[in-house]
Amino acid sequence: MRRGPVAVSCSLFAVLALSACSSNASGDTASLAPLGPVVTAAPDAAGTPFADQVALKAALLDVGDLPVGFTPAPDPEDDLGLPPASESADSDKSSTDPAECGAVLSPVADQRAGAVASASDWFTGPEFATIDQDAASYGTGADASQAFAAVQDRLAGCTEYTGTDADGVQVQYRVGGREQQPAGDASVAFRLVTTSEGVSLVSDVVVVVVGSTVTQLVATGQDPIDAVVFDDLTSTAVSKLAPAPAG
Repeated sequence: MRRGPVAVSCSLFAVLALSACSSNASGDTASLAPLGPVVTAAPDAAGTPFADQVALKAALLDVGDLPVGFTPAPDPEDDLGLPPASESADSDKSSTDPAECGAVLSPVADQRAGAVASASDWFTGPEFATIDQDAASYGTGADASQAFAAVQDRLAGCTEYTGTDADGVQVQYRVGGREQQPAGDASVAFRLVTTSEGVSLVSDVVVVVVGSTVTQLVATGQDPIDAVVFDDLTSTAVSKLAPAPAG
């Protein structure tokens, strides 16, 4: 279901613009910290991969784990039966420069092929906030380590880039570091600030290795999510993914 940053933000930008809302988030581009050092996940981490999408999806965060006011968002394809969106459609003017930065916030399984199972969930909350999680379970700890590295490699080349949404409206992106308690077998945290026509959205992100599974948790809103709340969500996500069921 999830998506690069243009797809995440364009509908929110449209709603906020119509509502004449603007963001004074403390996560403004001027205050972004540099990305932290690269984190390496041990290739021999213990852990059994999830057998299939159903088992992995059952281990993701659910509405009972989230702050009050969040509800599941329907998947356009799986839940609503809509056809897959065509990235080559003539009416879709979305793009990023560099092009590879369009994959920032894409599911881990899309950023690194070879997952045994992958799954995602997306929730909407008050004040246009969203929380979503994706996970990719790999056959070995070495595969998971490589997927974790691939996410960080992409970030290093996408700390500042531009793009357009599906309607051709200009969008600016900045990626920076953020502090968060270590989680799982290895973790890295960062912040993406997306700005268009004077409106900014802040996405706080943590990517965590749990055995041979890599999960990405993203909280997006006009203001950054409370750090303690996000730490608690991350801890809950890790505890639900470890250990993976045998077989």
